[in-house]
Amino acid sequence: MRWTLLWLILFSLPVLAELDYALKPRLIADNTWLLEGSTDNFAKDNGGNIVNVGFIVTEPGVVVIDTGPSRRYGEALRQAIARVTDKPVIQVLLTHHHPDHALGNQAFKDVPIGALAGTTTLLHEQGDSLAENLYRLVGDWMRGTEVVLPGETLQPGVKTFGSHDLQLLQLRGHTGADLAILDRKTGVLFAGDLVFYQRALTTPHSPGLAVWLADIATLQGLPWTLIVPGHGPVATDAKPLEQMRDYLTWLDQLLRDAAAQGSDMPELIRSPIPARFAAINLSRYELIRSVTHLYPQYERTQMQRINP
Repeated sequence: MRWTLLWLILFSLPVLAELDYALKPRLIADNTWLLEGSTDNFAKDNGGNIVNVGFIVTEPGVVVIDTGPSRRYGEALRQAIARVTDKPVIQVLLTHHHPDHALGNQAFKDVPIGALAGTTTLLHEQGDSLAENLYRLVGDWMRGTEVVLPGETLQPGVKTFGSHDLQLLQLRGHTGADLAILDRKTGVLFAGDLVFYQRALTTPHSPGLAVWLADIATLQGLPWTLIVPGHGPVATDAKPLEQMRDYLTWLDQLLRDAAAQGSDMPELIRSPIPARFAAINLSRYELIRSVTHLYPQYERTQMQRINP
């Protein structure tokens, strides 16, 4: 038995050694760094690293925005930060509760982790099942990962770290509890998953596309100079917001028309995707998921109109 256990340990070492996120922070503004994830889906070859995570080096210390998909990622993130600065991490801000953004919290248990009240509630209610599902998708990258809840409830307003005044916005379109962060010093807007760019948006917990569209209008009105989407490349122009508005409007109209015509779900998921969205990664995959998530509500709304 002892030799069998030793053989299993030795056999697994090369596999575990390959689980390296190889995070490379990129400077995108003054003292502001980005770790850009893939725009693909969760997979064993990316370890769930499909998310944009950022950090700001302020005078008193480092502010981290989201912690990534696993304990291993969170630990790699702290190592990456240490290669950039010797200042301590003093704050984590979570944009929302989805696993790719919040399951690296274990690596920051010694730091205040702040989130909107709704984010903490959702992570408490759904965190374990989200982590289990991610383990099924990416395997050993998730080993040892446990849900760590935020200990600080954030309020909308300004939170100051040295010369960086961070404007915290409480929005709802993606999950019902979505934090966007505007650094007033640099103009960098960390939009979280309210903004996907060149990657189709996900809708499993959205309270509605109209709510999301209103959030996009709010973000558009901010004095940003650079947009960091939750997924996809950064931009110095409004193209990410324009693409989101266009896509959300198209998807909403598609679902409304289908409900009015009495279309069934299998028919709807085969709907043609406009050519202008051809470059958006995972468009068909996410359309199928969005129809599954959202269409029943459109059908119920249509039935209520017919039978008030």
